[in-house]
Amino acid sequence: MSLLHESGEEFAALPKHHVPTHDEKLIIAASSLGTVFEWYDFYLYGLVAAIIAANFLTGLNPTTSFIMALLVFAAGFIVRPFGALVFGKIGDTFGRRYTFIITLVVMGLSTFLVGCLPTYKTAGVAAPIMLVVLRMFQGLALGGEYGGAATYVAEHAPNNKRGFYTAWIQITATAGLAMALLIVIATRSSLGEDAFKEWGWRIPYLLSGPFLAFGLWLRLKLHESPVFQKMKAEGTNSKAPLTEAFGEWKNLKIVFVAFFGAIMGQAVIWYTGQLYAMFFLEKMLKVDGLTANTLTIIALLLGTPFFLFFGALSDKVGRKPIILAGCALGALTMFPAFHALSEAANPALAQAQASAPITVTAYPGECSSQFDPVGANKFDTTSCDIVKNVMAKAGINYTNVEAPQGTVATITIGATTITAPDPKVVTGDDKKKAIAAFSGAVLGKPAVKAEPAKGDKPAVEAKEAVPGELSKVGYPLKADPAQINKPKVVGILFYLVLLVTMVYGPIAAMLVELFPSRIRYSSMSLPYHIGNGWLGGLLPAIGFAIVAAKGDIYSGFVYPVAVAAATVVIGLFFLPETFRRTIDD
Repeated sequence: MSLLHESGEEFAALPKHHVPTHDEKLIIAASSLGTVFEWYDFYLYGLVAAIIAANFLTGLNPTTSFIMALLVFAAGFIVRPFGALVFGKIGDTFGRRYTFIITLVVMGLSTFLVGCLPTYKTAGVAAPIMLVVLRMFQGLALGGEYGGAATYVAEHAPNNKRGFYTAWIQITATAGLAMALLIVIATRSSLGEDAFKEWGWRIPYLLSGPFLAFGLWLRLKLHESPVFQKMKAEGTNSKAPLTEAFGEWKNLKIVFVAFFGAIMGQAVIWYTGQLYAMFFLEKMLKVDGLTANTLTIIALLLGTPFFLFFGALSDKVGRKPIILAGCALGALTMFPAFHALSEAANPALAQAQASAPITVTAYPGECSSQFDPVGANKFDTTSCDIVKNVMAKAGINYTNVEAPQGTVATITIGATTITAPDPKVVTGDDKKKAIAAFSGAVLGKPAVKAEPAKGDKPAVEAKEAVPGELSKVGYPLKADPAQINKPKVVGILFYLVLLVTMVYGPIAAMLVELFPSRIRYSSMSLPYHIGNGWLGGLLPAIGFAIVAAKGDIYSGFVYPVAVAAATVVIGLFFLPETFRRTIDD
């Protein structure tokens, strides 16, 4: 059978649809809950990254700290496709059930052990090295988990409910994120910020232990999928699935079609609608973290049932129109949606940006890309970088004005122009003091509460807040909780989550249906994790770099909009419809 054709005749010849049995419900529960726990484990690092860095990286010299931070960050996303290759081969060779039990154990143990790690203070450089190794195992496990769970559920599903059944797997990423957010918020609130930073951050990691035990207990009750059992009995399973999947053009071209015609658009819509939206609320709109997380969770809970709705709908109208419609809507409405979010979440900021525009004047040749995925680069080697780094931290729009070479960068706020420090003139401690003074003049200085001496920590004197030039012309230091239009914010976030459910709900079924069973696990896992691990996972860092370079807090959405639009065009012409295919071949 050609992988690129559609056939209503095949659909008519499929076995009679059957009513889901208790065993099939157990299959969905065991597969989905296990995957929820794996996503929970994976997202924990992102939610407590600053605290982890403070415990594991601050004792290192700046160069080593930057390298280790980059490794810790990269391990979670970049390693995922390699996990897809490793576990994809095992799954296509030895079985689906066997493989995704292994991935659950690897992820659960790795996360639990992060909660047990000694910090830099007690173990020195060995602590961040162990952290990097465990993050690599997490990435590898997640790379193998998704393909296994989706394949396993699809190969058990009734032929007319494959989209609905696999949509339960699609819920897991959102559920894992919500679960991680709720547990971190609850732990933080109950212990207090100081205790959480000191030792309480370990609790969400240690909870992986009981989650692992429960998930493993469920998965051990499962049997191998009937499709793989049939292949094994007939001796038709692949002996070299990676070579067959990626070394033969007839299969490799389907990998390309799946990636460019569906996955890459799905990935950027997913990460924009859930993670980047939360980042935008906190970083750009200055909504406090607890409020941003709470509003995000409400939107996630409201939107989650639509994964099942669109999965079930795809069983009736097809996968392709729903996925491409979600990508098209995302490309068309991303900019207006986030403009509306700004007005709802921080109206004072929106008003200040309209009434008091800001200008940065600098020589473009001295301005770097500001791409800093781990937050460890200081951007202090040119005056332009110093200005743009300060403005990037502020998350405020500004206009770039090109100046001739040799010009020291300046920022104009209202009627006031402030010149940045010139690293060619000031160096060492003088440069640090000059940058701090420049940042204070622009951003102001927050109030400091008095604190008595505690242990080896000296006493802290109380200091009043010092307004910067931004505050003087109406730019708020943070969003006023009383002015946040919370129903409108939740409504916009819900719309973004709805787009996520459109592109993500049906995609597992489509990927399973695109590839023959003998190489299915490998073929679908690799493009999925390249798209979601690299294009999607790097989206916040890429978006932030674009914002810092352009000076427009909305410019970062150029990236997901362009990728989603490209997916619509490619998908329309090259992506086949798959919902009427048999998956037993």
